[in-house]
Amino acid sequence: MSIHSGHGGGGGDDSDSDEEGEVFIDDDDVIQEIPIDEEDLPDQDEGLGSDDDIEEADDSSYVFKGHSDELYTVACNPTDASLVATGGKDDRGFLWKIGAADASLELQGHQDTVSTVAFSFDGQLLATGGFDGLIHVWDASSGSLKCTLEGSGDGFEWLRWHPKGHLIIAGSEDTNVYMWNADKSICLNTFSGHASSVTCGDFTPDGKLICTGSDDASLRIWNPKTGESVHIVRGHPYHTDGLTCLSITSDSTIAITGSKDSSIHLVNITTGRVISSLIAHSKSVECIGLTPSSPWAATGSMDQKLIIWDLQRSSVRCACNHEEGVTCLAWLGASQFVATGCVNGKVCVWDSLSGNCVKIFSGHTDTVQSLALSADGNSLVSVSDDGTARVFVVSEFR
Repeated sequence: MSIHSGHGGGGGDDSDSDEEGEVFIDDDDVIQEIPIDEEDLPDQDEGLGSDDDIEEADDSSYVFKGHSDELYTVACNPTDASLVATGGKDDRGFLWKIGAADASLELQGHQDTVSTVAFSFDGQLLATGGFDGLIHVWDASSGSLKCTLEGSGDGFEWLRWHPKGHLIIAGSEDTNVYMWNADKSICLNTFSGHASSVTCGDFTPDGKLICTGSDDASLRIWNPKTGESVHIVRGHPYHTDGLTCLSITSDSTIAITGSKDSSIHLVNITTGRVISSLIAHSKSVECIGLTPSSPWAATGSMDQKLIIWDLQRSSVRCACNHEEGVTCLAWLGASQFVATGCVNGKVCVWDSLSGNCVKIFSGHTDTVQSLALSADGNSLVSVSDDGTARVFVVSEFR
């Protein structure tokens, strides 16, 4: 605000002020500054309520609130599009149905964080793995416990079902990978060789081999029957820091791995050779996803980027910039669209052809940790550190 000079008591010539009109005071004219406590001033929004009262937009069609702490893992049943499993820091798993608040089953028995959940290929069984070193196998339709599988007692980082049978593999903090027959509740093999926690892994889609990545910066390719390492991939020109994620092409020929060192490498599973290196991220790569429809990969990183790669040319197709780090991703079926979960709680949908963000889903108030697509492709389920699972309608992107 401008303060007019009053010229009162100054004895100056008033004719100046007539000519000048408004006179603004200089710093020299200031006699005394009176501090004002901001809190005493009326709030600009008074009457509208403070910012805290303004509801954040929530684009979810359904919110599951059964958990009491951070959620880390989610899986959608491959045969029942409404059935979802979640697990988290509250040592609990849940089986629940999209849109049905009264149809949730608590899966009790873990003594520590439920870090990983997965349904069998036929949707009949659900496995939950935890930092308590246990894997519980449940009947997916009734929620009843079928059996409990154990390793050494150290925590499990991840688990995967065989693509065609009721076999489970899981990677442990104790450096080993275990394989069980879930129908007979017996351990079939222990795969030993990694020097640090086994952070990622899977069966090849043809079910004939197992690929695992570790914090020891190596990839191992195993024979499931003998338990032996067929190939050990490490050292130059491979990763220089721990592996965080891996994905295997649908023809079971190439493993794509991401690491804390920000690089991505393609490994020929048959020969164990590094065939290509994708260098474009600048921070830890958190997630990799392959589209079933074309030779493209998507990678998400803490550098706030989703990058779409053309695997045949080993080149960047497009880079999609986020406001914060990308923690997880999911291709929306065989479409050109890929969804990302972010540190700021947003779920974004990107067009992999143009690199444009076509949708931002709000609702979570903390980091999104995992995403899963329902069997019919209509619903995307996200879980977050805010303790909720949210369902977003993505049928327009099929």
